[in-house]
Amino acid sequence: MRIEQLEHLVAVDQHGSLRRAGEQLHLSQPALRESLGKLERELRLTLLDRDRSGTRISKDGRQLLPHALEVLDALDRLRSAAAHQRGDTRAVRVGTVHAATATLLGPAVRAFRARRPSTPVDVVTLHRARIDTALVEGSLDLSLVNVLDGDVLPAGLEGVDLLRGRPVVVLPAEHPLAARDEVLTTEELRSEPLVMMRGGYVMHRYLRRLFGSDVPQATHTTDGAEMAKALVAEGLGVTVMPDYAVVGGALHRSGQVAMRGVAGDGTRVTLQLRQRTALRQPLPVRELVAALRAEAARHEMGAVQAV
Repeated sequence: MRIEQLEHLVAVDQHGSLRRAGEQLHLSQPALRESLGKLERELRLTLLDRDRSGTRISKDGRQLLPHALEVLDALDRLRSAAAHQRGDTRAVRVGTVHAATATLLGPAVRAFRARRPSTPVDVVTLHRARIDTALVEGSLDLSLVNVLDGDVLPAGLEGVDLLRGRPVVVLPAEHPLAARDEVLTTEELRSEPLVMMRGGYVMHRYLRRLFGSDVPQATHTTDGAEMAKALVAEGLGVTVMPDYAVVGGALHRSGQVAMRGVAGDGTRVTLQLRQRTALRQPLPVRELVAALRAEAARHEMGAVQAV
């Protein structure tokens, strides 16, 4: 029995058919079929159901999957321990536009570090388009990006929605409009000095959609939510970003910035975790994914209880 045979079995289950598994593994169907045929003969079980519509994992194959995954996880742990002993532990690289870094990424990395204290997490701030390219090319393991309804995943990537929210106007806490406990109109927003994200960011697209053809001139332009919030806190203007990128952040907790909704706007924005479509990510990457999903679930539960 070879390790790659177990990986091939997991791939057929993960991708739903022998054909799609072969595409993801960059293996021909005959080669994949031969590999799994040898495993079937060794185990003396039928692992695949074959019919005119294609080849899929069988009932016996699904029952063996948990054991195959245990073996593969044990191998991952062995490789990770060996890397640690050699002193060449690889960092998990996460690309972000500072989307919910304070409320989600920070706590998730803290939980990850408690489990893997010797594995560094390298958080890289990049332009949104460069993040997707870096993921496809393999120089990033994961990314956190904002998406609007209808946005399409680039080829070769898969996404998991972590948080859903709405665009909000972020104002200095002492701003007269912040004293109002209500949403702001588009015209009120248009009349304020505007801190705008550069072209290519989701919030830049959102503002163009909100204002139509008459987009106000930006007073300041920047990359990422953290710098935009810092400029707002300094009284240099107002900005628009997802509510989950504001709530729980240091400037919001300390009362330096406030946020208000946009009147008549039903736009939803989603924080999405992206990674390459692959057979199996390294164990540390999967553990960070689990930490991010757990933190997102806690965040959503807290939001529901607050309502």
